[in-house]
Amino acid sequence: MQATASVLLNRLMARARLRHMQVLVQLAELGSVRRAAQAVGMTQPGVSQILADLERMLDVTLFHRHARGVRPTPACTDVLPLARQMLLGLAASAEAVSARRELGQGVVRLIASTSAINGLLVRALPEFIRANPAIQVQVREGERDDQMLAIARGEIDLGLCRQPPVVPEGWAFHTLLEDRFVVACAADHPLARRRNLDLTDLAGQTWLPSPAGSAARVYFDAMFATAAEEVRICQVITRTLALTWVLLRRQPLLTVVPYCVVAHLVDIGELAVLKMRDAMPLEPIGLMSAIEPAGIATGRLTEFLVQFTGKPRTRDRGAGKPHR
Repeated sequence: MQATASVLLNRLMARARLRHMQVLVQLAELGSVRRAAQAVGMTQPGVSQILADLERMLDVTLFHRHARGVRPTPACTDVLPLARQMLLGLAASAEAVSARRELGQGVVRLIASTSAINGLLVRALPEFIRANPAIQVQVREGERDDQMLAIARGEIDLGLCRQPPVVPEGWAFHTLLEDRFVVACAADHPLARRRNLDLTDLAGQTWLPSPAGSAARVYFDAMFATAAEEVRICQVITRTLALTWVLLRRQPLLTVVPYCVVAHLVDIGELAVLKMRDAMPLEPIGLMSAIEPAGIATGRLTEFLVQFTGKPRTRDRGAGKPHR
């Protein structure tokens, strides 16, 4: 009889070691027992033994063997995300402990949305680290759902994101940066010098869309929901700013994007923003922080970002209350 999920969990809790996870990940990524053994500093028989031990624990085959190496089974792909997360968490913890010991003033674990990174951190963080060389800032990119999950897991000290509908219990949101949607294009686009544009002026243009589900894509779809003619779309969809920038510069494309994402490129003349007749509103970007007193490093970065953006700090949007 096959073991139940509870039995498998108990086996892993009692017998699984980090070495099991390390070998699993290396085998999946390298596809070879020999190369995996080299990567983890073990012998090939040792790696094979670790794998056999893990397969016995889970009662499944984790890899198909073939002439050139190994290939993950569907069961292996089920386990890999957990194994990778464990190793990433271990690496981050080691980094934090090392930084705290060597730098003295500590570490700030920060998760930020794409908009917050491009609209705020690219300007603010170089100044912060210049003024605070003894503080290490660990930045990871993640949108709202990723941030809420990271908060729930206790993985971060600060978050930079759009104003959420509900702030997690024990946390507060402080607005740092006002924002708006804009239509961006190359500086030499035929429409870049015109004023008071509306949707009729944009008819016939080719658009670079944002990914489905993003705030920019929702706004774009709403803009053209009642358009008389079909909107022409470039068949590239990306969240990557560098790729967006290259495509806009090399082709006569338009894109709807938060202004803060492209502001630094507009400032240096690499991109332009069309002068639209109507406003295109968007939620502000702000700082998500715990209500409880922060450590020295977290507190310093928080106060720096507040001063950098010139937004007086308030505590009126916490304790899990919905925004009105």
